[in-house]
Amino acid sequence: LVPMVIEESSVVAAASSAAKFWSERGGFHSEVIDTIKVGQVHFSWAGEPHTLFTLLPAIKSRLIEDVKPITANMEKRGGGIVKIELIDMTDKIEHYYQLRAHFETKDSMGANFINSVLEEFGQSLKIFLAEQYQLTNDERQCEIIMAILSNYTPECVVKTWVECKLSELDNVDERLTGEQFARKFEKAVKIAQVDMYRATTHNKGIYNGIDAVAIATGNDFRAIEAAGHTYASRNGQYESLSRVEIENDIFRFILEVPLALGTVGGLTALHPLAKQSLHLLGNPTAPELMMIASVMGLANNFSAVKSLTTKGIQAGHMKMHLFNILNHFKANDEEKSAAVEHFKDQKVSFSSVGQYIASIRR
Repeated sequence: LVPMVIEESSVVAAASSAAKFWSERGGFHSEVIDTIKVGQVHFSWAGEPHTLFTLLPAIKSRLIEDVKPITANMEKRGGGIVKIELIDMTDKIEHYYQLRAHFETKDSMGANFINSVLEEFGQSLKIFLAEQYQLTNDERQCEIIMAILSNYTPECVVKTWVECKLSELDNVDERLTGEQFARKFEKAVKIAQVDMYRATTHNKGIYNGIDAVAIATGNDFRAIEAAGHTYASRNGQYESLSRVEIENDIFRFILEVPLALGTVGGLTALHPLAKQSLHLLGNPTAPELMMIASVMGLANNFSAVKSLTTKGIQAGHMKMHLFNILNHFKANDEEKSAAVEHFKDQKVSFSSVGQYIASIRR
């Protein structure tokens, strides 16, 4: 069972449909590529870049030593600071540099941990430079502009895919062979790779599934989406997060997406529904939750593109809409069955359903 929190019932139906479809074709496959998060200390410094880079090894040692009281517990869990880089941005903004730090936070999302370390880095950097008496007075001055994590996590990525023989797609659409369906599906995904209007809606469908799991487990879905949309633009144009490969008569549908999720700390430890959701999932680790959420994203993406390239998306939506309207009119089971049969070839609207229910109740 995968808990989902979302206002749109069709998203749950789409995930269930894809789960049933792929359960008969090998299921979903997923692997975590990496789990590294990033934070930055943005600062101004008026000296020559090579001087600062010469001091970098000593700066790193000082920063790591100064934050040991903060990192001790995380290091016991196998996490901590992975790498510190100095980035020269003076070609963009005068005197602007940044320390870019990479972190492993294990099963926590790690925002508070990362921000605490970064703020301490900023203060340590100021003190370190002030103590370097071989520098000029200007070079011993450093302005910390801000210290904050980045929600862009291109090194915290999960890859999920489904695959089957083309012949196993023969019955998806009675008008198409399995290969014809696969090629049409592939074209639909390629459109989302070259057209940003389509890509926006395409990726929104992916986040229908991912967000629902993130909200259910008390994770920050807004940060997750921000990272994903930036990742979708990493090649210079906003494009699809999923792709299709067809090789040697095998259809493969792949989603690769950054997902910084946590299963300990924050709201996940405090909100009873988040705790219950994680319990339903078997109390997964953060990497396991990354895979679960990405599976839900790919499941919804597959169902949407499958509908769009076969019967159209409105057929399924309107069936769900019909039941919502019937529930509004408090229709009983017999009335619902009659309405479903009646509206098989009729347009569904609130007024038409209301009129039909009124007519059979006379």
